[in-house]
Amino acid sequence: MRFPAKRIRAILALAALVLSAAPAMAQVNWRMTTEYPQSNISGIGLTTFADRVAARTNGFVTVANAFDNELKINSGEMPRAALDGRIAGGDAFAGALSGLDPVLALSTLPFLVQSVDVARATNARARPLYEKAFAARGLKLLYLTIWPATGLWSDHALAGADDLPKLNLRAYDASSSAVMRAAGANAQFLPMDKALAGLKEHQLNAFLTSGDGGAGRKLWDFLPHFTAINYAMPVSIAFVRSEAFAELSEPMQREVMAAAAETEQSQFALLAHRTTENYARMRDNGVNIAEPAPPSLVTALRNAATDTIATWETQAGADAAAIVEWARQQ
Repeated sequence: MRFPAKRIRAILALAALVLSAAPAMAQVNWRMTTEYPQSNISGIGLTTFADRVAARTNGFVTVANAFDNELKINSGEMPRAALDGRIAGGDAFAGALSGLDPVLALSTLPFLVQSVDVARATNARARPLYEKAFAARGLKLLYLTIWPATGLWSDHALAGADDLPKLNLRAYDASSSAVMRAAGANAQFLPMDKALAGLKEHQLNAFLTSGDGGAGRKLWDFLPHFTAINYAMPVSIAFVRSEAFAELSEPMQREVMAAAAETEQSQFALLAHRTTENYARMRDNGVNIAEPAPPSLVTALRNAATDTIATWETQAGADAAAIVEWARQQ
């Protein structure tokens, strides 16, 4: 049986239309964000995750990332923005999420861990608690990123504890703000965008952040001194709205979580040499790095941290407190 050429062309055109439309109709796109630059360890994680998800799902799931707080959604606002549908998820600094659940501030507790290995083991023990806290609020934890150790950036060299009252300091969460105030500094918890504005307006003369955060933000333009107090090795947590994850088929869910696991391993590998790279870049830009930090400065901060840690343990519960006690003994 022969078909008219006109009919054949119509059938082929319809088939082409269906085939071209099917992938577009099926594809899932997640919008994710971080308040840090793409070159920062948080930004690198989101970039890696997007690449791994696209590869593992053959492009069925794609991730569009917004860096450097392009969407004007800071870490503390990300969970609500995800639930509202403004974003699918993001990579949020964990200390800013303590309002969701105190356990999420565990990694920012002062002087709890002093090595990459202990930081990794501590967060492995805490991960089920993190996952539970996110799930209770309709969010799915994807992967963790451990940051390089936190230090003090300042506009002058810090010789010891007597310099703390001279600091108008940006802290990165409520507990670090409390510790710094107890030690004598004028400290306040500010999201990164507001903190940078305060720095440029000369309202601040010090930042509590890692070499990574500072190097990415080029704090050396204003704060040419870095004191390696090793305050904490905090984490940021990448997550997505639970509903968005549940909409995927089970095979796609497995691939996304495999991509997340690969990203986490890549981030851990990155951490091994990240501090050395950050310090080299900082020195190239004229930053004076004090390592080790003056003993009297560290002692004052450790003493000031006692009450804050005790309060946190009470709020976070017995399981979280047990993890902290384990970390102390390492």
